[in-house]
Amino acid sequence: MTDVNPLRRPWLQAALVATVLGAGPGAAGAQTRPAAPAPALAAPATRPAAAPAPAAAAARAEPRTADYILAVVNNELVTNGELNQRLARVRESAARGNQRLPPDDELRRQVFDALIDERVQITYARENGIRIDEAELDRAVQNVAVQNQITMPQLRERLRTEGVDYQRFRNNVRDQLMVERVREREVQQRIRITDAEVDKLIDEQRAAAGSQTEYNIAQILVTVPEGAPLATETERRIRAENALARVRAGESFDAVAREMSEDANRAAGGVIGLRPADRLPDVFVERVKALQAGQVAPALLRTGAGFHVLKLVERREASAFQITQTRARHILLRPSAQLSQDAAMRRLEDFKRQIESGRASFEALARANSEDGSAPAGGELGWASPGTFVPEFEETMNALPIGGLSAPVVSRFGVHLIQVLERRNVELDVRQQREQARNVLRERKFEEAYTEWATELRGRAYVEMREAPQ
Repeated sequence: MTDVNPLRRPWLQAALVATVLGAGPGAAGAQTRPAAPAPALAAPATRPAAAPAPAAAAARAEPRTADYILAVVNNELVTNGELNQRLARVRESAARGNQRLPPDDELRRQVFDALIDERVQITYARENGIRIDEAELDRAVQNVAVQNQITMPQLRERLRTEGVDYQRFRNNVRDQLMVERVREREVQQRIRITDAEVDKLIDEQRAAAGSQTEYNIAQILVTVPEGAPLATETERRIRAENALARVRAGESFDAVAREMSEDANRAAGGVIGLRPADRLPDVFVERVKALQAGQVAPALLRTGAGFHVLKLVERREASAFQITQTRARHILLRPSAQLSQDAAMRRLEDFKRQIESGRASFEALARANSEDGSAPAGGELGWASPGTFVPEFEETMNALPIGGLSAPVVSRFGVHLIQVLERRNVELDVRQQREQARNVLRERKFEEAYTEWATELRGRAYVEMREAPQ
């Protein structure tokens, strides 16, 4: 069976999908499967009309004498020029990411297959009434410019020099958004997750997290030579019991260990150091796991090395059910007839320079300029869990260090300047644990469901292959 799922091949996916961060449906906090960023402006797919599309960029990348039709897919064409363009972009993307490509013949087949699937899905999206309004399309195109760190006039100029008509580029982006939306809708409907699957995953996550709990243990070791006679073993036991008695009577564990211990950690007061449970002897973990930090095990432990007096210095619990919350603030400018999106971005860039130079504070600029309800609080957004904000905002926020300032970020709400103030880990409650498990299972099943859907869709499509001219 032909592998029709480009998601299996990261190098191919990166070249197939336009940079349209945050263009998916939904209000603040809606989750969409993020599209892979385009490595260059030419990355959005070429969209042939009734006649073969010009391919100036491809001509520079791979010489050819004439363009011709390779396949008719429903009422769309796939041309040799487009295939060569896409191959060039795939190779550029793989080179940038140091990714290995299959042999040329196999690579050409895979890219050709992906183009056909793309045409099938585009026509399906159109037939099913998927619509992208102009405002959403404007944001997506603007994000292409932002991701490439250029202005809209520079974007137009780059497209012109690469032989790509601007209106065609917009149509390409629109098609990408339509396909992403219909793919998400159709594939999610196929995914079924049972309570039993959720329970099983939660049990697996608990078991995995438990093995990563870290312990810092201190010990006093009284060695017993291998094969020692009973009298020697008894004398060694008495010595270890004396050490335990002194510690339990209130003497410093550190001092007794330095005096009596016979292991390599003696000079450090017997402290072994913080280690995951799976890197400690099981008998040590069993003996200390019920102790509180600072407590000494009430009885000696006998191992092949000798007698041990054990103290739990510290325990760091691992958890599969923690999330990272972020406290951030922002300045939001909403483009309007009086303030274009480019002007809003330039203004926020100026705010960023003022903050970084110390000429103005973030709080003061937010209070004076931000166009949302957080302005009176200096742009403060409070503690936010993953999924609270739209993806384009959240992805930028998550990439910032504490105290870091973003470049201007375009979202459906406007243009933001973001600063991260704090981060913390918090434990999920039972409902949140189950929802997290469902999300994990949904992601695991997405690829299989996508492959099934794409295969069925292609099976119902009209696909006519054309022979290359001699």
